[in-house]
Amino acid sequence: MQPRRAIQGFVLGAIFLAIGLVVAFAVAYAITDGQIVELARVALLHLQLREHQSELFAPYGKGEGAIRFTIRPGADAAAIASSLFDASLIRDKQLFLDYARVEGLDRKFEAGVYFLNETLSIAEIAPLLTDSSSSHILFRTVEGARIEEIAALIDSNGLFGFTGDEFLGTVQAGADLPSDFAGWAGIPAGASLEGFLFPDTYQLPPDISPIALRGFLLDTFRDRAGDQLRADALAQGFTMHQIVTLASIVEREAVWREEHDDIAGVYRNRLAINMKLEADPTVQYGLQGSRDGWWPNITRADYRQVMSPYNTYLFGGLPPGPIASPGLSAIQAAIYPAESNFYYFRAACDNSHFHNFAVTFDEHVANGC
Repeated sequence: MQPRRAIQGFVLGAIFLAIGLVVAFAVAYAITDGQIVELARVALLHLQLREHQSELFAPYGKGEGAIRFTIRPGADAAAIASSLFDASLIRDKQLFLDYARVEGLDRKFEAGVYFLNETLSIAEIAPLLTDSSSSHILFRTVEGARIEEIAALIDSNGLFGFTGDEFLGTVQAGADLPSDFAGWAGIPAGASLEGFLFPDTYQLPPDISPIALRGFLLDTFRDRAGDQLRADALAQGFTMHQIVTLASIVEREAVWREEHDDIAGVYRNRLAINMKLEADPTVQYGLQGSRDGWWPNITRADYRQVMSPYNTYLFGGLPPGPIASPGLSAIQAAIYPAESNFYYFRAACDNSHFHNFAVTFDEHVANGC
């Protein structure tokens, strides 16, 4: 009888233990509002992930080029994993989901634009997608570029959510320009914003639009040029549009900034006596990209054969508008040129990219190589 009683006691003990475990689980479930089940699942996933460490920390590939990745408002972790997979940024959607859940990231993903690349692993990507505020587009526009070249920079950057052509639609001739800026700069009706897209390095929000980018560039121009330069230009009888037109020619002619003042002085001297500017960059601009890029080599024959109002060998005074984006140095030089008796300049013969200046045409010819 003793063995039977022992067995009965064991069975009763097991039953009470099971009941106790059930009660304890029920109490724990109630206290944690059901989270104990999730904690158990996470603990199990944590154990399973130990077998996939190499996959978690392995990059998708070797490409370092930034890939624009967008999380739409309301997208859950599963949708984000699918988008990452479709963008060739991860190889295993479920592994990404499991890692995000274990690390508590699956409910922290934030809508926004991110810039990722193939060298990132799942373990690196997941935490990045919880804060879009650090994302930005680094964009550099250069002195002497025309608006089409700036549009090409937008396309080559690869991070914008729009094309260079879409941006061109906001700045080219006939576009609906912001009236306050156009009035401040004296831009004629129907003209483009050529020359006013200030060359600088910008950190831009990732969701920027073509109109907003235009605003960044114009605001920077107005901030850097300032009202004093405009006032001084007006006092000399020039609008900012005319000054920027001259400055753009100076920018394209000069290789070295230290020559801006002297070159601007030559052109201001010519304007003062109604002498044609005869600036090669205006002939290049007049070709409008029809020959070997935007700034092709030209010949003496082009001086007379390129039929364009921008050709300052054919037409006197300033051309209709700027031919490129000048930097601040060239703009200042156009307003405050060097005082001299020079009416001519040409490239020095030593390949230094400096120029020799002359008072008379005979001196100018003598400076030839």
